[in-house]
Amino acid sequence: MARVSLEHVSKIYQTGRGAAVSDVSLDVEDGEFVVLVGPSGCGKSTTLRMVAGLETVTSGRVRIGDRDVTDVAPSDRDIAMVFQSYALYPHMTVRENLAFALTLRRMPRGDIEARVRQAASVLALDELLDRKPRQLSGGQRQRVAVGRAIVREPAVFLFDEPLSNLDAALRTQTRRELASLHRTLRATMLYVTHDQVEAMTLGDRIVVMSAGRVQQVDTPRRLYARPVNRFVAGFIGSPAMNFVEGTVDLATRALRVNGSRAALPLTGGLAPLASLGDGARAVAGIRAEQLRALGGEAPSDGEGGVEGRIPVLVELVELTGSETYIHGVLDRTDGERLPIVCRATARSEVAAGDRVVLAAEMEGAHPFDAASGERVEG
Repeated sequence: MARVSLEHVSKIYQTGRGAAVSDVSLDVEDGEFVVLVGPSGCGKSTTLRMVAGLETVTSGRVRIGDRDVTDVAPSDRDIAMVFQSYALYPHMTVRENLAFALTLRRMPRGDIEARVRQAASVLALDELLDRKPRQLSGGQRQRVAVGRAIVREPAVFLFDEPLSNLDAALRTQTRRELASLHRTLRATMLYVTHDQVEAMTLGDRIVVMSAGRVQQVDTPRRLYARPVNRFVAGFIGSPAMNFVEGTVDLATRALRVNGSRAALPLTGGLAPLASLGDGARAVAGIRAEQLRALGGEAPSDGEGGVEGRIPVLVELVELTGSETYIHGVLDRTDGERLPIVCRATARSEVAAGDRVVLAAEMEGAHPFDAASGERVEG
């Protein structure tokens, strides 16, 4: 296996139209599973295709192991790629599909059979080797596509949204299989997806991209616990993080929520917002599990509302089984709608149309500058 390095890589398809990928630098360690994630059009697939050699690099360098492969043909990069489409040969059996690339290399028949058997064993395809693709389920076809990559024993595996054609149950199952495969092979893997749950499940590290640029590279745990900006905070986590905008009030050490009597104390995670100065515009990021429904109307302290408590009108109660998600809107005097979601237990009796007060846990709140969207450090 090998290390992959991108050094200030950019891709411009048309002069004057901006960069599809802009100044991306990334090091993928030998044996590491790194996931590129972001919304459609963020440049993640283009980045992967530049590693594969399927897209030319406008500027920067791509290295695999000790080699600069920026101008090397895809076939000479010692990589294997698995695409969204299975791209299996319909007239060939599973065994023939797995062996095809090795046959083209004119490897000895015994070596080919040994590699095919090993890949089939790893992917639980032993009983399917004599079937044609039309006789397989979607999940089985995707395993065959992965098996074709395994038999080549490449330096790097590249995956471009390989699970997006599968239904929810098969995606979950195949994610487990891919994670197990990585533990078995300890191979260098670079994986592209738009599904942040998939990224959090699979990646040793995750690269979050937006508008062609890398926003943050970190472990799943740190991405969730300490996002560097509002984009990452809103993209990572399900349901998405709540964002409450307001004005810093140093006299009361609170963030006064825009258009509302509510206020959040500048304690715990929000303490760094005081450094922005009195009257500064700021944003509190609060995850659903950091809110607790108290019920009833928010009491008033006569000076602008009770700190740390947010009054909302419930619009939807989503029961998922063991948990309930309460979707509401913040009561605002200016008529603007600010959606808020709170996690509750399955025993919650809150119903649509209720007015409840949400108590916010400040310790885990996230402080952002409203103008830049960047995290405010303490």
